[in-house]
Amino acid sequence: MKTTPPHKFRNASRLVSSSDPSWTTAQSHGLIDISATATPDGKLVSSTGHEFLNLCSCSYLGLHRHPKILKAMKDVLEDGSQVHFSLSTVRIRPKVMDEAEELLGEIFGGHAILGLSASVLSASLLPLIAAGQLTDGEPTTMVFDKRAHFSMAYIKPICADESEVLTIEHNDLNALEDICKVHPRVAYVADGAYSTGGTTLMDGLLSLQEKYGLFLYFDDAHSISVTGKNGEGFVRSQLKELNPRTLIMASLNKGFGTGGGVAILNSNRFDSVIRRHGGPLGWSQSASIVTMAATKASAELHLSDELGRLQKKLQQNIALFDSIVSTPQDGAKLPVRLIPAGSDEQAIQMAEQLLARGFYAAPVYFPIVPRGHAGVRILLRSDIEEKDMLRFAQAVAEVAESNAAKSEVAQ
Repeated sequence: MKTTPPHKFRNASRLVSSSDPSWTTAQSHGLIDISATATPDGKLVSSTGHEFLNLCSCSYLGLHRHPKILKAMKDVLEDGSQVHFSLSTVRIRPKVMDEAEELLGEIFGGHAILGLSASVLSASLLPLIAAGQLTDGEPTTMVFDKRAHFSMAYIKPICADESEVLTIEHNDLNALEDICKVHPRVAYVADGAYSTGGTTLMDGLLSLQEKYGLFLYFDDAHSISVTGKNGEGFVRSQLKELNPRTLIMASLNKGFGTGGGVAILNSNRFDSVIRRHGGPLGWSQSASIVTMAATKASAELHLSDELGRLQKKLQQNIALFDSIVSTPQDGAKLPVRLIPAGSDEQAIQMAEQLLARGFYAAPVYFPIVPRGHAGVRILLRSDIEEKDMLRFAQAVAEVAESNAAKSEVAQ
């Protein structure tokens, strides 16, 4: 007998049918599946020979090509004592991994655990939280912000095998408090800084945590390195100290400029439980020795004065862009900007026009953003020269103005 799947937390068929037409359109306009190489000054050249500046890179401080990090990667390959062991790091792990974790702990003021990626960490940690293994051993009601990154929302079905899973509207603290009133153990899962702009509501969440013992789980990938004295990011910067009921997780592929992911807890109390029983975290898959060496070098840089100079240059570029282009994120210190487009097709057309002018910015549409909120996402960086930033901002302003005029005519 054929049964209909419940689709309580996932519906892959619906996702594909509703979003793939926009991806296909973007592909036909040359906006995805681009094969490219890099020039010495950081620009990209497509296989057709078109040179462009990449405004879709999450390397907000340009650390992916920092000389100190590149040197560390080269040096570790030449060091015969630092090798990839090709087995689970639960059993044996490279010394450089411990060294990198120690430095990351210093940056964040907590206990660091490295993983192959942020997605692997979420797949490892969220089911343990749902089962109560990082608290008192009793199942925890999992509440996901509707805009929580897909890498976390993807784990909902697994969490649902451990405890109840609920989803609330974005930043809806009233709904969250209502849940806290009737459930004795609640964990809230959200981004710290969102990939399409905006942040979580830290003050309100900390108030709920104090009142109800709420567990907070944040993916803060888009703010680490960018904010904080040592690049500890938006969430950690809002906390005097990291408490036992707050966990920060982040990708190191973005502002940190390396690879893999890191989870930050307030202590090593649950270190063994996480490493041994965190599913994919304990499998024989880990970041390469080159990536670990790069992470250590980036961590050292984060603890130096150079980080502040890079952050200052980023803020200058953000201010320059905001002085020319108006977006819903005007004045925000984080580097994400979204140019509203009205429809998926308009977003694709705007991105195509920018690429023709020598700038790649990604058109975003469902499921990256909610339905009806398509736009062009811009990720600003510190390693973009002022003259290039000025040219780019002017190009965006002209394309956005043209799109707005066309929309008015269409109406």
